Amino acid sequence: MKIVADENIPFVAEGFGELGDVVPMPGRAISADDVRNADMLIVRSVTKVNASLLDDSAVKFVGTCTIGTDHVDLAYLAGRGIAFAAAPGSNATSVAEYIVAVMLQLAEKTIGIIGVGNVGSRVETRARALGMNVLLNDPPLARTTLKPKYLALDDVLPRADIVTLHVPLTDDGPDATHHLVDDEFIDKMKDGAILMNSSRGGVHESAALLDARGSGKLGALYLDVWENEPSIDVALLEATDVASPHICGYSADGKVAGVVMIHRAACAFLNRKSDWDPSSKLPRPALPRRDLTDCGDDAEKVLRELVLATYDFTGDDRRLRDLAKLPPDERARQFDLLRRNYPCRREFRNTHVTFGVGCHELKPVVEGLGFSVG
Repeated sequence: MKIVADENIPFVAEGFGELGDVVPMPGRAISADDVRNADMLIVRSVTKVNASLLDDSAVKFVGTCTIGTDHVDLAYLAGRGIAFAAAPGSNATSVAEYIVAVMLQLAEKTIGIIGVGNVGSRVETRARALGMNVLLNDPPLARTTLKPKYLALDDVLPRADIVTLHVPLTDDGPDATHHLVDDEFIDKMKDGAILMNSSRGGVHESAALLDARGSGKLGALYLDVWENEPSIDVALLEATDVASPHICGYSADGKVAGVVMIHRAACAFLNRKSDWDPSSKLPRPALPRRDLTDCGDDAEKVLRELVLATYDFTGDDRRLRDLAKLPPDERARQFDLLRRNYPCRREFRNTHVTFGVGCHELKPVVEGLGFSVG
């Protein structure tokens, strides 16, 4: 069996090598010729899976090691009888921890979470652990659960100091999210509020964000995702306060969880048993242990130092901003390289934290953020 796979998926050759001959390739470069005689296709979000790619192929199974599926024509696959699997929730913790890291200095604010699925619900848990007031918006969940905690967008935007987006990218239907954040959306936001997008670049309208930063309507802008990736808008990059190259879900743990999920789905498709899991092969965390003995009068500073010692997002921001100096073609290439060569980041649960007498007040907060505590 021939399996074409994105070469940037960790352990993909090892795992899928059990099932057939793996042909690793750059994800953006996978073409119709490459998959013509393939039986399986394993991708990430950079590969557009549609009729132009698969019409003349022998592919019977497509797996994407991502939580999103906007790069896949699901109707086409269903019509062709091609089996499909995604990895929902695989990197949700990683995204939530990114959000925690960049907003830690904003505790005690009101946060509006737009989309309360795998990622948004984890952000909610961590925001509450930080003592933030949380407002939730998720129209599909509001309809199916009838729970009053899910508020209308018009009730969230005027009250939130921070608005963070965790929605899938969809073009149609009652809850379409393409260009959800436009001039009208921003006009409803509280003056000086902070906007964070770590979902998909198409969820925001770049021109609207630039106008809102120029007018001062937005107090700050944090972006991990961009329209037209990898050809990002340099003017928008320069207008952001925190920027990163679509890596918020790029913890090593999240990546491995995604490929394991797709491996199991492929094995189920082939009616084979799967117990493969390379998690034990991941590098040790940068901070395996931290002993908090005396927090003094500034527990928030201690908490901030703990989180940044585990994941310092400022390096991601700095590396992306360096791209602004490059010509457009080289900038796009380097954007992809930043993702391909991303440093190993382990999730908070891999760091064990202990507490001295002077720091016990931080224990429930640290535990709520997902650290291992003792």
